[in-house]
This record gives sequence, structure tokens and C-alpha cells, in this order.
Amino acid sequence: MTHHADSPPAAAASPEHERGEPSPGAPGVGRLVGLDLARGLAVFGMYAVHVGPAPGQDGVIGFLMELAQGRSSALFAVLAGFAVALITGRRTPKTGLAGRQAVAKVVIRAVILLALGTALTMTGSPVVPILAFYGLFFLLVLPLCRLGAKPLAMIAAGWALVGPQLLYVLKPVVGDRSFPTVGQADGIVSLLFTGGYPALTWIPFVIAGMAVARLDLDATAVRIRLALTGVALAVTGYGGSWLALRLVPGAAEAVREAEGGSGMASMSAMPSSSPGSAGIFGDTPAGMLVASPHSEATLSIVGNTGVAILVITACLAAMDAFPRLRRLAKPVIAVGSMSLSAYVFNIVAIWLLGTEELTVPPLYTLLGFIASVTVLATLWSRFFQRGPLEWLMGRATGIARRIQ
Repeated sequence: MTHHADSPPAAAASPEHERGEPSPGAPGVGRLVGLDLARGLAVFGMYAVHVGPAPGQDGVIGFLMELAQGRSSALFAVLAGFAVALITGRRTPKTGLAGRQAVAKVVIRAVILLALGTALTMTGSPVVPILAFYGLFFLLVLPLCRLGAKPLAMIAAGWALVGPQLLYVLKPVVGDRSFPTVGQADGIVSLLFTGGYPALTWIPFVIAGMAVARLDLDATAVRIRLALTGVALAVTGYGGSWLALRLVPGAAEAVREAEGGSGMASMSAMPSSSPGSAGIFGDTPAGMLVASPHSEATLSIVGNTGVAILVITACLAAMDAFPRLRRLAKPVIAVGSMSLSAYVFNIVAIWLLGTEELTVPPLYTLLGFIASVTVLATLWSRFFQRGPLEWLMGRATGIARRIQ
């Protein structure tokens, strides 16, 4: 069975984020800590998708497993956009020499993520690594790095509206959606159209993250509006899908038939499984109305973006408002501060352990993974500011400073 690599975006989009000296318009310490908390939660959600119990069960555990499906990777993608904005100038985009060096940093990160993602894919792990996709995302959004919040939000909305429809039209041309087989590296067609995270439908998450980063997140009024926007997007995406599947004649039945024939994800707004490898839209136009994880439909993008914005806004606000909570959340923050390392640790551990053959109950496997990465990250953060792979990434991107 092949799994989605719900996360990282982890590379948190660049699963690691830009640290360094504060600059005008840069977020305060609380904001960076809030981003790390959001990344840490996304890492745990990713682990739940990879090794946790099957979603759809009754009770809190089943609900949490369903909640992690698709939304962890979407959160990482939005955080990826935030990372691009941090590198290229958060509130005020860098220009001149600083701008060229920032662009070079993004390109270097993208190349490393493409190479690392390909290497992880070729290990034969049953999880489809997301890193190569994120590397491509970084390159594709570079032309937008000097835009403000409003144009970025408009582009994200337009892309979310057009991208899925375009992908549906192109599907017969590029072939049915198929995940890379074990040990098979992603090609450009997979990265753009047919893979687990096709750029054509995932770029809106990244652009939305860039738009959020451009806002004055210090202002309470901005945070309130951002939270309300997240709620509105989530209700529109999931609620709109729920209504559409019940109001459009024959839509629900068509999706059910596609589910049975192709392994498509559940049509419910909070589906119980990731999609199979047979088809993004279940080979039926009605699939365009589904807001399930990885359905790649407009309503799914809208709903998942809303959830990601809510999580980020809540984390930023909580870290500023509750110093005691910041101390309690320190282990999760440590994981988030080195989410690239945490992601690779997860993929390599799954590959080495062969988790599909383990007899340990999935819940205990998940708790073991979470406990292991939390302890390792907490210990590492006591002695080092960055995670091991984050440090290497920082050293590699240091080459950009040589640009004159």
C-alpha cells in the first residue's frame, strides 16, 4: 500500500524556516515561535497519516485521524509560502542585492528539496515523499515574491478556481493519476500533474501562505479578520461540498460509484481515507464537488486552506497571549523548529522498520514515533539552534551571500 506523505511541507515548506537577525517588518519572536508550534502540530498530523490508526473509527481517535488526512500537508504547504515570504522579505519584499541573494536562497533550497525528495522516493519507502513537490513549488512561486497580500490572495483564489478544472481537462492527456511505484522517482509530469501533490492544484496553498505572511500579524484586528477568513473558507469548502453533493442531481451516486471502482476518497466533507491511485476525480465530473483529502478539487483546496489559516492564527495568538503555554508547548515547538529533520526521520524510520509488517497496534506505533521525535528534538534544541538538516540547508544557502 502506498501512502501520502502528508506533511511537510514540510520542509514546512521549507520545512525549516528562516532564522536570523530581525529586519523591518519581520515577525517578532512570538510569531516565529507560533510558526514552529504550527509546524510541530503539522508534523504530528503527518505521522498520524503515515503510521496511525485508520480514520473513520468512532470516538476522538478516529476524529483526529480523519482531521489529519490531507490537512496536515495543506498546513505545511501554507507554511511553505510563509517560509518563502520570510526569506524574500516578509512585510517588505527585498530588492536590489538583498533581493537577488534571497531569490538565490530559495532556488538553492528548491534544488536541495528536489534532490532529497527524489532520494527518499528511491529508498522504496511505502510513503510518497512530498519534498520534491515542495522544491518545485518554491520555484514556481518565485515570480510572485514581490507582490503584496491582496494580489497574492487574488492569485491564490483564482488558481484554486482554475487549477483543478484545468487538471481535469488535462487528465486524459497526461494519463490517469498514478502514484510512483516503490523506488520510482518523480518525473516532471508527476510533479506537475499526476503525483500525490500535483503543483497545478497545490500551488494555491503556497501562495495563500505568502499572502498571510505579508499581513501585519502584530495587529489584533488583522488576526481577527484572518481567523474569520479561515472559518469562512472552511465552511465554504466543506459545507459547499456537502450541499453540492446533495443538491446536484446524481452527483452523490456518481461519486459513490467512482469510489467503488477507483478507490477514490470518501465523498463526505471529513472523509475517512486518502485517495487511491486510480483517479483524482474518480473519473467523473461529480468528483469536482468533493472536498475530501487529496481530491484536488476547488472546494477541497478552499476548505483545507481555511483550516490551515485557522491553525496558524491560533498558534500565533496563543504563543503571544499565554507565556505559560509557550513553556508547556516547548517540546512541540522544538519539533516544529526542525520539521525537515523530523520529516526525513519519519520516512527513513518507516523504510527501516517496515511498519506495514509490524504487529504493534497502529496507535502505539504512532505514539512511539511522536515520543521519539519529540525527545530527540527537545534534546537537540538544548544544544543547537537548528535541526541537523536545517543546519545543512543553512550552510548550503549561505552560498547566496557571495552574489554581488
